[in-house]
Amino acid sequence: MQINMEASPEPVRASATVVMLRDAPGGLEVFLLKRHGLSDVLGGAYVFPGGKVDRSDAEGELHARLDRTPVQLQATLNEPDLRDEDAAALFVAALRESFEESGVLFAAEATSEVARTAWDLTREGRGFDETMAMMQLTLATGELVPWSRWITPAIGGVVRKRFDTRFFLARVPHGQVPRHDERETTHSVWLSPREALRQYWAREIELAPPQIMSLAHLSRHAGAACAIAEAASRPPPLVQPEPFIDGSLHVICYPGDERHSVRSRALPGPTRLRHVDGRFEPEGGFEALLRD
Repeated sequence: MQINMEASPEPVRASATVVMLRDAPGGLEVFLLKRHGLSDVLGGAYVFPGGKVDRSDAEGELHARLDRTPVQLQATLNEPDLRDEDAAALFVAALRESFEESGVLFAAEATSEVARTAWDLTREGRGFDETMAMMQLTLATGELVPWSRWITPAIGGVVRKRFDTRFFLARVPHGQVPRHDERETTHSVWLSPREALRQYWAREIELAPPQIMSLAHLSRHAGAACAIAEAASRPPPLVQPEPFIDGSLHVICYPGDERHSVRSRALPGPTRLRHVDGRFEPEGGFEALLRD
């Protein structure tokens, strides 16, 4: 994975990501999807389900199917300047993308059978909004807990496109089994955060910096309840990576680093990642990902 050192001409696009969690015998696990190798955004990398906000996500009919009002949703995001309708669109995008990419349906009435029926309808070509209307489902925004907000830098990111992404945490609904869609994603796996980072370090899987830092954050938690409670206890931090060159190395630093414009930390773990031999890694090696 390479760093793009040319200024991106792309506008910043609002997007949403759902970090799906479950408790396994060995502790907390997170669901990861492998992006199709031909994708123009992180092709071949392992990511959390998510994508950009679509025009349909802002439609009033879908917002009427939410279990909370746009005003209530806006209040959870720690963004005073964000319009209520835009906050609701972000939640809808998170629900839609998690469903389209993994088949997981966050809805009040979503048994595994209901989720499968909805999945089949969308695979036939019906839109998410049309499917929800046909099945008269209430979208469960209450299952999504705002966790963090990442804005791609204009220079120094790993893709030319820029995103303003809200990350949410959520338990997978009981009885539902997430899977990859064989279109945008070609493989899926449940891993503990530490194991995902270990496989990354062994070059068995590829991860982008937001996933690396997010997994490092999750590695501090023993279970889903702990991670979700921590997220719910504070406003979602804003993370705007700032790149710089240190000798021959490209470096990305995060809030709290001595080179970052924001001196207070936003996340646990390392405050910078160096780009070494095509991979992002912290000073101090693998164990530095797991230390506060």
